[in-house]
Amino acid sequence: MTPQLAPVPPGTEGSPPGTPPRRSPSPGSPPRRPIASAGRRLWTWLRPLVGVGILAVLVWRLGTGPFVAGFHVVDVWSVFAALGIGMCTTVFGAWRWCVVARSLGLSLSLRQAVADCYRAILLNSVLPAGVLGDVHRAVSHGRQSGDLGRGVRAVILERAAGQVVLVACGISILLTQPGILAAATGASPLSGWWIALVLLGLLGLLGVLLAFAAWARRGSSTSAWRRALRTAATDARVGLLSKRTWPAVLALSVATLVGHVCMFVVAARVSESSVPLAQLLPIFVLALMVMGLPVNVGGWGPREAFLALASGAVGLGAGQGVAISVAYGVLTLIACLPGVVVLFVRRRA
Repeated sequence: MTPQLAPVPPGTEGSPPGTPPRRSPSPGSPPRRPIASAGRRLWTWLRPLVGVGILAVLVWRLGTGPFVAGFHVVDVWSVFAALGIGMCTTVFGAWRWCVVARSLGLSLSLRQAVADCYRAILLNSVLPAGVLGDVHRAVSHGRQSGDLGRGVRAVILERAAGQVVLVACGISILLTQPGILAAATGASPLSGWWIALVLLGLLGLLGVLLAFAAWARRGSSTSAWRRALRTAATDARVGLLSKRTWPAVLALSVATLVGHVCMFVVAARVSESSVPLAQLLPIFVLALMVMGLPVNVGGWGPREAFLALASGAVGLGAGQGVAISVAYGVLTLIACLPGVVVLFVRRRA
């Protein structure tokens, strides 16, 4: 006699015994995930297209002369200067990463950090968006250390520390020298009321962030958002704000920023700029801020547009501003060439 099998509940076909039935989506529910995925894919393609479009507009308005000049002015001594400055900034950034990672309980030697940072800088310079190299080193170190989440957060925190120092310097320049922003945008300089509103807005943003951190720390909710915020706040407090870490992180971030500004100075000197250095430094810091916009192609695009517009504030023409920016881009590419050696050696290993 053939035994009768129990009927299989719908939605559990092919699943182990005891698996609860899968819920089918309701007919009226919107397909959120496909739409979000399509939006991310669209933004991924749109970001480099915006950067290319900015460069195309500059070529249309100024011609190819400033771009060609930016390539031609690079000479032997500027190449060696770029390699030396790039080595210093890479070591400072890797050292900062070590400080943050070790404070979070992760193992990371300075030698490995320098090699990973060289590789990341190379990938950031040749791939769209300008952050894919940092994503690669964050995931790689997280997997090697056995804690992917904490490894990713260590890179996010050390990069955020550098950006905070850069933005603080940039805002200070905009508030003390409003003529630069006026020259770049064509608007009138900011009045005292606008400066006060900007400061109040920054204080309000800081208050919101502190309120979110306090909300995440209180209570025992199992919400995924609250757990994520609590973990991020804890790592930020330990990795950046503790007495053992914040002085080193601040000093290394400032040193890294000085190195990037020095690269701009080299680019300006090989471009035969006659403007005093004290007048050039503020727009160089602001150009570094603009490079952080997520619509660039390996750092190119917004930087050239900003220097073309802001050069009038210091007596430079738009063409010479673009030439300085192109020379800076070429020198930064030269500075990250040791990353090619790292890729080759690790591939063979």
